[in-house]
Amino acid sequence: MAEAKLIDLRSDTVTRPTPQMRAAMASAEVGDDVYGEDPSLNRLEQRAAEAMGKEAALFVPTGTMGNTIGIKIHTGHGDEVLCEAHSHVLDWEHSMMAWFAGCVARAVAAPGGILTWPAIAGALRQGGPNNAHTSLITLEDTHNMAGGTVYPQAAIDEICEEAHRRGLKVHIDGARIFNAATASGVPASRIARDADSVMFCLSKGLCAPVGSMLAGTGEAIARARIHRKRLGGGMRQAGVLAAAGLIALEQMTLRLAEDHANAKLLAEGVARLPCIDFDPSHVQTNIVIFDTLPLSVTTGQFSDALKDRGILANGVDHRRMRLVTHHDVTRADCEAAVEVIGESVSAFA
Repeated sequence: MAEAKLIDLRSDTVTRPTPQMRAAMASAEVGDDVYGEDPSLNRLEQRAAEAMGKEAALFVPTGTMGNTIGIKIHTGHGDEVLCEAHSHVLDWEHSMMAWFAGCVARAVAAPGGILTWPAIAGALRQGGPNNAHTSLITLEDTHNMAGGTVYPQAAIDEICEEAHRRGLKVHIDGARIFNAATASGVPASRIARDADSVMFCLSKGLCAPVGSMLAGTGEAIARARIHRKRLGGGMRQAGVLAAAGLIALEQMTLRLAEDHANAKLLAEGVARLPCIDFDPSHVQTNIVIFDTLPLSVTTGQFSDALKDRGILANGVDHRRMRLVTHHDVTRADCEAAVEVIGESVSAFA
């Protein structure tokens, strides 16, 4: 007897490669990438650079490695990196900006995770006899822990303009930049146009099994390749992975509006539940974060209750649950999830 299907809303990293990806991986043309001889990977890096409007791009195994290298190529040991207070580079990457890049974070809290130039300007440090200077600003678009929020393009443009006027660099953690592009109607290349570097993931929402891309100037990416080697990311016949990445980039980016619509359905369903104070209008992309504090239960307890009813979901802290829609979750799955979440809320209320 087949087991009942689990509806997995933990993250958009849980997607499986599509049949087309598996076929492309099986027949991929490969070579040794450390020698620069993998034709599939070379094509992926060229297409990624074009998609971001940059001179060059580098394939890395993970988004964390991409952000780590992105920070490293723009900073010196002991510099400060300004980031939003709940950003991924600060809270979810094992302090790699300190461990590898030798930098300290200057965290600035921002409503919805969206930094503005006035907020940044007040936190910049110019260096002196008693403090380090800020050399890099990082932006996260979409902002994960704020619920998939999208930067207004005018905010990015102003930050880049003012930063460059002061000799500072800007790196965009664009793990889900194509979600931002879908929601805003602004092409990813335009979002990242004025940033010095941008990282995006192929394995978040785009169904590739492995991989992220770091894009920037040719000179910066040449240095990034050395840092990738230092971190153990020098790969050999990686064209097997690049084949899936090309499909992710060329095709899976085109269907993200479906995930956004499903997230809106989830959000509206959760907002109707008793004891849940949640505004569904805040949901812009594929992430829904709501508060379980009124239920007087931990998110661990709430997650266990959902799992017992066939739904996988994680808490992001002791009081907030996160639901993430993706290719492998249908609209019917989301409708079923709303019912199960309602049952769990009733059980704890």
